[in-house]
Amino acid sequence: MIPEIDIAPLFKGPGDARDAVDREILSAAGEIGFMTITGLPDDCLSRDSRKDLLSIFELSESEKRALTRQNFEPENANVYRGWFPLQNGYPTYKEGIDIGADLVDRARISDPLDPLTELTPLPDLPTWREAAERYYAAMSETGNVLMRSIARVLSLPETQFDAAFQKGNSTLRMIHYPPRPKESFGSDQKDLWIEYEGEQRYLLGAAHMDSGFITLLAQDGVEGLQAKTRDGEWIMVPPREGALAVNFGKLLQRWTGGAIKATIHRVIGNGQQRYSIPFFFEPSIDTVIAPLEGCGERFAPILYGDHLWEATTGFVEQMGIAHLRQPKGVGV
Repeated sequence: MIPEIDIAPLFKGPGDARDAVDREILSAAGEIGFMTITGLPDDCLSRDSRKDLLSIFELSESEKRALTRQNFEPENANVYRGWFPLQNGYPTYKEGIDIGADLVDRARISDPLDPLTELTPLPDLPTWREAAERYYAAMSETGNVLMRSIARVLSLPETQFDAAFQKGNSTLRMIHYPPRPKESFGSDQKDLWIEYEGEQRYLLGAAHMDSGFITLLAQDGVEGLQAKTRDGEWIMVPPREGALAVNFGKLLQRWTGGAIKATIHRVIGNGQQRYSIPFFFEPSIDTVIAPLEGCGERFAPILYGDHLWEATTGFVEQMGIAHLRQPKGVGV
């Protein structure tokens, strides 16, 4: 079972209710590495909010091409942010857009030598933009209170992670998984089909662990996201209305000495269209990730931007761009 936790007390002051939520989060994060959460700020998970956000998929093909990343549209300047199209022949079959912190921080300046800092090409859709800004801000606030909860349960100062996320590089992604047509499977289909509850299902998202810290996922009511338990069983993460699915990334697992678990997950399809809105809560690319006092084994410090680039350029939607950024290294 995926635990469901009402995190409303995390947005309030100290007290027994907040302490109880901290313990629930530690239990979920230290065991399965997945949970669903309710009690979020404002009305960010309403059907109307989700409809406004997903209206971006109503753009025309020419409008999408104008936002598309350079590895798919060579004449476009954007490399790391922007639209990615459907691609045939891979386990992952999705289209969508990656949006950076410049959505809400319009004073951000792009470093032409570092594609991780590039600004996001955005459509001229005022209603969508307003909804996206509200959602990004709400997810940032949620990520912050979860990181403070993690600090408390690890007996660290509550503000241990605040500075790292103050100028974070979080990504708001919007994804459309259409039903897979025959041509999308390519020539070798054997690894693209799995059996679930006696039915043949196709893959839409290959099994993987997220590379970073915390992923906050809004689902649209169509099931398909699955988490792998410690004993190897695949279980469905229910798309509950008014709730977010939360999972933790490999770097957070390492940073916390394994107290927080990263979990393998995948997306399977059954012929229905599926939409999802993940928010990858990430620190500044200049954050040095070094061992925390009293948290697990020692490791050589790394620069988050270097880790992020190496990890994300291995995904199908970022193919062919790894050479466009060189590691900076700690202390550079």
